[in-house]
Amino acid sequence: MEITKVLPDDCISLIISLTSPRDACRMALLSHAFNSIADSNAVWQMFLPLDYIHIISNSSSPPSLLSLPKKDLYFTLCYHPILTHNGDMKFQLEKESGKKWYMVGARALSIQWVDTPRHWTWISLPDS
Repeated sequence: MEITKVLPDDCISLIISLTSPRDACRMALLSHAFNSIADSNAVWQMFLPLDYIHIISNSSSPPSLLSLPKKDLYFTLCYHPILTHNGDMKFQLEKESGKKWYMVGARALSIQWVDTPRHWTWISLPDS
C-alpha cells in the first residue's frame, strides 16, 4: 500500500519538513505523489529562516522575491546573495542546511583608529 494513501498529505509534509532540503529534493523523486508534497510551500517554508520576510523586506532586492514559491525562494537565496543593511552586508542561505550566512563589508566594521592614516588606510580595488 502506498504511504500517501495511508497518511494525509499534511502529515507527510510535516515529516518531510523535519528532514533537510537535500532529503526533500530526494523525496520529490520517489513518486508523483511525493513530488507534489515535497515541493510544496508548506515543506519549503520550514527550511527558510523564521525572519526571511524581514531580511528580504530590508534588502535592496525586489519585493517580488517574496511572491516566489518557497522552494524557488530557498534556492534563489542559496545561489544569489542579497544586499542588506544599506549594502554593507550580503545575506544568503547555505544550501545543505538552510543556515544563514552573512558577509560583512569592511566599512560596516567598527575599526579602531579608522580615521588615522598612520593606523588604517582604505584601499579601493577596481574589481571589488
